[in-house]
Amino acid sequence: MVRALTLAGCPLYELLDRQIPKLARLLVKGFAEQIPVYRRLPQEELDGDITVITEHNLRLISRVFRDRRPPARADLAPLRESAARRAQEGVPLEALLAAYHLGARMVSERLFSQVGPDDLDDVLEANRIILLYIESATVAVCTAYLEERESVLSQEQHAMHATVSALLSGDQAALAGVRLAARYLVLAVAAGRHPDEDGPGGAVAGRRKVRRIRHALERYVGEPVLPALDTTGGLVLVPVQGEVQGEVQGEVQGELPVAGELAEVAGKAAGVPVWVAAECAPPQGVPEAARLVEEVLDVVRLFEQPPGAYRLADVLLEYQLTRSSQATALLAGLLDPLLDNPDLLRTLTAYLDTGLDRRRTAELLHVHPNTVDYRLRRAVSLTGLDPMDPAHLQRIGAALAARRLTGLR
Repeated sequence: MVRALTLAGCPLYELLDRQIPKLARLLVKGFAEQIPVYRRLPQEELDGDITVITEHNLRLISRVFRDRRPPARADLAPLRESAARRAQEGVPLEALLAAYHLGARMVSERLFSQVGPDDLDDVLEANRIILLYIESATVAVCTAYLEERESVLSQEQHAMHATVSALLSGDQAALAGVRLAARYLVLAVAAGRHPDEDGPGGAVAGRRKVRRIRHALERYVGEPVLPALDTTGGLVLVPVQGEVQGEVQGEVQGELPVAGELAEVAGKAAGVPVWVAAECAPPQGVPEAARLVEEVLDVVRLFEQPPGAYRLADVLLEYQLTRSSQATALLAGLLDPLLDNPDLLRTLTAYLDTGLDRRRTAELLHVHPNTVDYRLRRAVSLTGLDPMDPAHLQRIGAALAARRLTGLR
């Protein structure tokens, strides 16, 4: 038979049993005073569920003192049930664990505040047993809490995915009863590949990248967004709450410029370049807006535009060129006279890309500015198109865009 632990000759478990109701109230009061989350709980819950589970913990500790072995799994069932309820209520796990450790400390201080030299061995053993109990309780609480949170999050994610799918498909019946925003900033997102995605844990790195992008967007707008993202990008619906003012041609002034900042914060958070195409629309207009921004993003990537945010107005010419027609091939052919001299075509392209800056063009091509001038004169003589003529400049820009579209360089 196991010898009972004693203090001053009295079994320790008996000393604890005598004061469980009073000690439980003292512990709960300590939780409310020292743990901010518990301070905000309703008094009814503190006096009820929290006190009940605290008393159960004290009875278990008393039994552990008596038997000198950790509690059985069945004994911990109330702890798991309580942890699951706290998870449903949104009480942070760290607050829950803080309460268990604070309770253990207060029990030790209460029981062992006036021990004598003859009690030292039993006190050391009792503290060891308390640590074993806390270990068992922590495992049970964490497991139950995280399982419940995973279940809640799974339900929330399922509901979120269902809402995104219904908005994108225009399924009004599926949206019945769903609280929708007045409008949505519809974003088509393309994300560059992170170097870690090419390593052994590439799949994990990709998921982390997507999670960082989503969290960055939510931090910026201050509320949950509706994402449909994978490791390369996808669609994100950003709620636009409140009354809509300053609407121009289906857009809301002040909302679309935010897309540029969203692209920047998402890129910084993920550590990759991010391209965004944006359009604002009411819930019933989301499907059409989503199709448009996906097309705009395709154009942006096809024409190798730098990372950032784009609207249809930013790529009107390139967008129109992607609508297949006989004019596309004819436009591309305007620069065919330069094909025998690739340096001329490369110089003309750089000249337009730099905003007609001959010095910047020379730097990009690593040649003297006079060489740029010579090549531009040769290009004019061969094509009859002068970039200094506004009308010709538009045709040259369209011809270069058409060549990119058709795969010609």
